Amino acid sequence: MLIIDALQYVNWTRALFEEARAGGVNAIHVTITYWENTSEALANIAEWERRFEEHSDIIAPVRKASDILVAQNNDKIGIIFGFQNCSPIEDDLSKVATLHKQGVRIMQLTYNNQTLLATGCYEDRDSGVTRMGREVIKEMNRVGMVIDMSHSAELSTLQAIEISERPIAITHANPSRWHDALRNKSDDVLKALGQSGGMLGFSMYPFHLNNGPECTLDDFCGMIMDTADLIGVDRIGIGSDLCQNWGYETLEWMRSGKWTFKPDYGEGNAQNPEWPKQPDWFESSKDFGNIANGLIAKGMSQDDVEKVMGLNWYRFFESSFEPQ
Repeated sequence: MLIIDALQYVNWTRALFEEARAGGVNAIHVTITYWENTSEALANIAEWERRFEEHSDIIAPVRKASDILVAQNNDKIGIIFGFQNCSPIEDDLSKVATLHKQGVRIMQLTYNNQTLLATGCYEDRDSGVTRMGREVIKEMNRVGMVIDMSHSAELSTLQAIEISERPIAITHANPSRWHDALRNKSDDVLKALGQSGGMLGFSMYPFHLNNGPECTLDDFCGMIMDTADLIGVDRIGIGSDLCQNWGYETLEWMRSGKWTFKPDYGEGNAQNPEWPKQPDWFESSKDFGNIANGLIAKGMSQDDVEKVMGLNWYRFFESSFEPQ
């Protein structure tokens, strides 16, 4: 079974790469930046290039979708570069193509806050996609970089779906009718996403789950089945939002970045100085089999389970990573 995780933020070690491979993972969309500027993003990419050299027997870069199958055939994990914010392009449209040449294949237009491109999901007022945002979407379409609206507000997301000439992605979120988190998505967004040929990756991050860490596998898989009924089984996959091996200061960096001098406790207003606990059925990349087995137990066919676990993302990337 091809397994693709459309979002992780992990402080990678050799042991964690080995754990992911043992879990059958074939490709991971890794977070390169949250709030970094161009030079900082390039430094993070250079660090990944060193990882590719040091761990060449277990990981390989993904520039086009077929690289995922090459990695799978060589018992490696394909690594897809992505930005969780548009900060690395700063205010320069030309940097979209420059960073695409450096291997970046996915970029969010916002990370919670208002940006030069669109509105984030934590803002009180959603003004939609900006003038620069329209130009960036056009350029991302041209070069072959996926537009990701995981942390974006409702109107901005709907407008991005409409403006983009290529299907977009929401790499890591769940339906808001299942759990009403700011980051989760309404039925209107999900229907528009499905009708346009886009992709939704289901998140296992505790703040996005019904009952948080106590969410059951049965409940989670039931939500996947319901979403398949809503937008089509070909439009869904996994985007775990798995975070591993970080200290609390990194959680504050994710939330607060450079835009505030005080802690931003984010969703749930949690002021507990530690990462939220993962549900016991998905503690790490070794646990993807639990989701596949859970979907089978809920009555999903083997063919559809394989779509959800990786084939849908592969087909989406196959038509998204190439220039127009």
